[in-house]
Amino acid sequence: MTVKKMRVGLVGSGYMGKAHAIAYRNAIAAFAIPQGQLHCEMLADATPELAEMKALELGFQRSTGDWKSLIHDPNIDVVDICAPNFLHKEIALAAIAAGKHVYSEKPLALNAADAREMTEAAERAGVKTLVGFNYIKNPTVQFAKQLIARGDIGEVVHFRGVFNEDYLADANLPFSWRLQKQFAGTGALNDLASHLVQLATHLVAPIVSLCADLKVVHQYRPLSSNDAKAGVGEVENDDQAHMMVRFANGAQGTLEASRIAWGRKNGLSFEITGTKGSLIFDQETLSELSLYIAEGNPQTQGFKRILVGPEHPDYQAFCVSAGHGLGFNDMKAVEIRDLFQGIVHDAPLWPDFRAATQVNIILDSVVESYEKKAWVEVEQYDVNR
Repeated sequence: MTVKKMRVGLVGSGYMGKAHAIAYRNAIAAFAIPQGQLHCEMLADATPELAEMKALELGFQRSTGDWKSLIHDPNIDVVDICAPNFLHKEIALAAIAAGKHVYSEKPLALNAADAREMTEAAERAGVKTLVGFNYIKNPTVQFAKQLIARGDIGEVVHFRGVFNEDYLADANLPFSWRLQKQFAGTGALNDLASHLVQLATHLVAPIVSLCADLKVVHQYRPLSSNDAKAGVGEVENDDQAHMMVRFANGAQGTLEASRIAWGRKNGLSFEITGTKGSLIFDQETLSELSLYIAEGNPQTQGFKRILVGPEHPDYQAFCVSAGHGLGFNDMKAVEIRDLFQGIVHDAPLWPDFRAATQVNIILDSVVESYEKKAWVEVEQYDVNR
């Protein structure tokens, strides 16, 4: 009997491409994926020389300077897209047309129309899709989902979420593709708030309406950090995004994201209030969860600090003892495990392109609300979530 394999073609070897490459190796070890069933087959990058160098560094068997040749290679089963945002659509549609499964980093597309086109092409072709909203793969967040689902904190009434980082806080950092709408779409909204929106809908309920505000704080940036005479580029997308939201279950929420928040490195956090208790999570201490249950003696009530361990989802695959903590790349390894199960064993994959399109729809609604200065209703595209 022929053993089914997952042979991966990776497009892009930057920050996220490296994270994916590490995760493939970690997933094999952590989840005991049988030897020979997961292959890092080919890596594509901007030039043949760069691709060859990165393939050697990241453990891929072959390389190419043309992502189209990777997509049409008969020994590739799944195309992993870690290229800049503006390339996601073109690469994904070409991969789908070639009959390949697609694993794409977020945001799926620059806008909801493109995301919808990608989703419907994949569904017509019958290929599997997965999008890299990796924070929901964290064992701590999985445990939070379990607590909410079984009613430990009662009915959820409020979600407060923040995703702040400081990677563009310095106004003298040079202009880049991330600051241009044609290449990045929106700014902090696409880059950071997309994670927060997906997390909120996963933990609480679909977002059905919202009111939002966007702001560019550093309106101009130098075109070069080394040449003062090079001039400046005008920033086209948001440094900060704020929104009020209403969920389908009646809960309310506030979400904010910033790429200029000094001191915040991976400042994703949320507080969920229920009728019987509350949850608090901070990604910068990603293996801890604070839980408050409103019962017992009021004198001794308080938040309980839970150190996630082997008793919680997926943690045991990495460590046999609580308190040691996991990391960003471990969440990616859980994501790869899910990808492997989906491709090799035909398990459902989520969040897929349809779920990611719903995120794009919400982000487009944020822009609409900002432009109209009003509450807007959110289309429910992912009705089977």
